[in-house]
Order: sequence, then structure tokens, then C-alpha cells
Amino acid sequence: MKIYIPLCLLFVLSGLSSFKLKKPEETKDFKRFYDQYKVQGSFILYDQKNDKYTCYNQEQASTPFTPASTFKICNSLISLETAAVADENVVSKWDGKERPMPAWNADTDMKNAFKNSTVWFYQELARKVGEEKMKFWLEKLNYGNADISGGIDGFWLRGGLRITPAAQIEFLRKLQQNKLPLSSRSMDIVKKMMMVKDSAGVVLRAKTGSGKQDNLTIGWYVGYVTTKDNVYYFSNCIQTENRGADFANARQDIAYHILEELNILKK
Repeated sequence: MKIYIPLCLLFVLSGLSSFKLKKPEETKDFKRFYDQYKVQGSFILYDQKNDKYTCYNQEQASTPFTPASTFKICNSLISLETAAVADENVVSKWDGKERPMPAWNADTDMKNAFKNSTVWFYQELARKVGEEKMKFWLEKLNYGNADISGGIDGFWLRGGLRITPAAQIEFLRKLQQNKLPLSSRSMDIVKKMMMVKDSAGVVLRAKTGSGKQDNLTIGWYVGYVTTKDNVYYFSNCIQTENRGADFANARQDIAYHILEELNILKK
């Protein structure tokens, strides 16, 4: 796989979504950040004020991957909109089954389930939404390929749902600008839950994800950074056939290295 494309020319995304790059920009060599963690991947940045994309490994921009836990952004929106959950503070009871993450083994509400990426909580929400409504909303929101095969409580983890790195950017843009066909309330709650950092007027909202696809382990870190006069959207997608101990950290660390090099987190 060719993993460094210096010019981003045009995204064509086979029925998922499309981007036209009005101002092609040569990227810096981000390959070293991926090599550090022995992974392959791609990075896309959209500068809203200047209507400009910067990308690394353009070939992957239109490659569909399992969204894994980045789907919690969309799942939260749909669950709020369909009243599967009233708000981010409603507590669901833990079923008592021990799971690998200590934070999952307790009663939780949606804001903490989002933060801790609590799988059982979001599986419960998806079951409450149901297959018919879930399919309807995925198509209405134009989220990836809208495929819910694999079970209502697992289609984003081990089923047929796929989304491209570029489509992640498009979805985040619509969310940030309140342009999704949803209530402002639902979007505002989710944007609040997404907040990771607020420092000197620079606010980072993001979500991690990790899953399996064929023989690959897929890792995501997607989100956006708001400054006093701009918004920068990003999608980092990494893949490896041999997951190492630092894979979970790599998703975020690589994104932070690139954002810092581009002076996004310092604005």
C-alpha cells in the first residue's frame, strides 16, 4: 500500500459522500508518526475558514472501515432523537457481568458511557432504538453505508457498517454546524459530551474507536478543534495486522503530533 501522497486533489467516495478540494495543499511528511507505532493509516484535516483540506495517504480517504466506537457519536444522536434515552444524565443499571474495562462494571449514564466507551450501554441504546428506526436514521443522516447487518447491538462493531475517513469529516462538519436533520437539543448534548479539552479558548471535541476488520485491527480518532476564529476537523484512521501494547495510545498520539505540527492546538 502506498502510504504517502503529497497532494490532495479530489475525493470521490463511491456513493457515501464526496469532497472537492479547491485549494490543494502539499502535506508535510507525517509518515514518521505512523512508523513510530508500526501502523499504517491516513489523516485528513479540513480548515473551515479557508475551505482547505490537508491529507496524508489520500488513497485511504475513500476506503470504508468499521466505525467501531466512533459510531457512539451517531448512536447518541439517534438515541436522543428517538427518545431511547431522555438525556445524558439518565442512569442505566449494570447487568453484573464482568467486562475487561473496570469503568464498564458499574451503573452509568450516557455522558460517562461516551467518555469510557462503554459498549454494553450503547448496545442497550441500540436495542431500544430498534432495527427499523436505526436503519431509517442512518439513511437520513447519510452515515456511511447505513448497513445494520450483523445484529442491532453489534453492526458497528462486528457487522456491516462502514464509513470512510473523509465521510467522518463530512458528518462532523454537519454536526458542528447544526446541519444534521436533528433537533438542536440532540446535537448540543452530543457536542457537549464530545468535549475532551478546553484550554485558552481552544476546544477539542473527539471520539476514539477500535475494532476488527478482516485481518486488521482498526483504530480511529476523529473530532474537531474550535478556536476563536476557526474550526478544524480531523480524522485519523490507523490499521495494523499485529496489534501492539501501544496501539490504543497511537490513535490519539499520532493525531496530536500532527495537530501540534500544524499549529492547530496552539492557536
